[in-house]
Amino acid sequence: MFTEDYLPTTLSEVTRKNAELRGDAVATVFEGRETTFGVFNRHCNQVANGLATLGVQPQKHIAYLGKNSDLYFELLYGAAKARAILAPVNWRLAPPEIAYIVNDCAAEVLFVGPEFVDGLRAFAHQLTTVRHIVAMEGATLEWQDFSRWRDAQSAAEPDRTPMPDDVAIQLYTSGTTGHPKGVMLSHRNLCQPRKREEDDTREWNVWTPDDVSLIAMPVFHIGGSGAQIWAMYAGAKSVIRREFDPATVLDDFVAHGISKLFLVPAAMQFIVRLPQARSVDYSRLKFMMYGASPIPLDLLRECMDVFGCGFVQMYGMTETTGTIVALEPEDHTPEGSPRMRSAGKPLPGVEVAILDAEGRQLPPREVGEIATRSVSNMVGYWNLPEATRRTMGADGWLRTGDAGYLDEDGYVYVHDRVKDMIISGGENVYPAEVENAVFGHPAVAEVAVIGVPDDTWGESVKAVVVLKDGQTATDDEIMAFARTRIAGYKTPRSVDFIDALPRNPSGKILKRELRAPYWADKDRQVN
Repeated sequence: MFTEDYLPTTLSEVTRKNAELRGDAVATVFEGRETTFGVFNRHCNQVANGLATLGVQPQKHIAYLGKNSDLYFELLYGAAKARAILAPVNWRLAPPEIAYIVNDCAAEVLFVGPEFVDGLRAFAHQLTTVRHIVAMEGATLEWQDFSRWRDAQSAAEPDRTPMPDDVAIQLYTSGTTGHPKGVMLSHRNLCQPRKREEDDTREWNVWTPDDVSLIAMPVFHIGGSGAQIWAMYAGAKSVIRREFDPATVLDDFVAHGISKLFLVPAAMQFIVRLPQARSVDYSRLKFMMYGASPIPLDLLRECMDVFGCGFVQMYGMTETTGTIVALEPEDHTPEGSPRMRSAGKPLPGVEVAILDAEGRQLPPREVGEIATRSVSNMVGYWNLPEATRRTMGADGWLRTGDAGYLDEDGYVYVHDRVKDMIISGGENVYPAEVENAVFGHPAVAEVAVIGVPDDTWGESVKAVVVLKDGQTATDDEIMAFARTRIAGYKTPRSVDFIDALPRNPSGKILKRELRAPYWADKDRQVN
């Protein structure tokens, strides 16, 4: 931990001070490669100086298309030292979606992982602002190797000084209008909450250099990049997995003594269902944090029995730099309780209110839109001032898009979604994107996309389709067509065909009517 008289305010300071205080301790572990804090900081300096040499100016963007890697985090902190903005791209997206993001943020340099080099060749010409492409794990005929590029740079501390209000990372979240939005998060967003929590004595929220964190969630999500920042700020070791694999995660508990980690409920389910899950030594595991979607009580009981650690449910969003509300271990009981239906209570320094349509705060137990106010609220959406104003408001309250209520003790209950967003396996899916993809099918006259309960993924994507007169199509044909235009996880898993979509007098599709039969036996409209 840092001393009380020095708490970093930028990511640049985090790596530099860790190098000074614990330079010989291991910072990252990735596929057998261990990197100390001292070496990690030197590499970050080299990345920063290399970006400056490539002409990347302060607060300009670079992009990363690749899976989890220790080199990604060198890029993240190195870009921060150069005052640049890193935009990691969801590698599960289809090529047109990837190209949109890279062009939208006007990335000047693109760093590409080995799994995507061949695919990138097919659409690299569509990247209108990219001046340089760097291959992360080995040079290609066209593009230089990251490690060789990095090691050719000066290891001196860069002459640029990041400011707390500089944007450090831009994470893209699915858009209600069919395009993803770039969420700008500053050094202050990322570091200030860690400073605020220095007075927090709750063990699950206090990280120390003795902790070992597993980074298995994708880095293009706040749950991946943000979790590593928690560990780095505390001087803890980060064990980084290229992608989530249940069997490998079990091995990590034994090989590395994982003490804390963040997973989505679907990933937890995959782990505990492995036959060998009950024979693994979890004695070093203190807390498992989970979030991005609610967890069924039966699954939670199973996880509590297998892992034998404390559990913390986390509620937040990319726009709030991750977690703002937490349900603490003492509120988790195998028998279940009313509070286990909640998301928990706001973290220190976080305000939560329930607002009506006019922005007035509602009393306990009245359902409205969940809103929050804290230093964790994003800077805004990149190049989308109107969307930023709609979400953040002039009053400082960030509207989450979730409907819910507070109880008399301040616990937050998520009741429904104000927006139509679907959460499937921890991934946000906006119906507008899927509808745009399905609508292009020559046989489709109209389409509405809804989320329906799914025992594995929480929700799955369903398309409700009206066919054109005289046209025919099967559900498999519709799904295969959509898969060519959007990411696989957004593609409908089922299709219903009906004669006409239900509408109100003004012509708006009544999605609640479409959803109702599937949610009839549920006590809330999220799963």
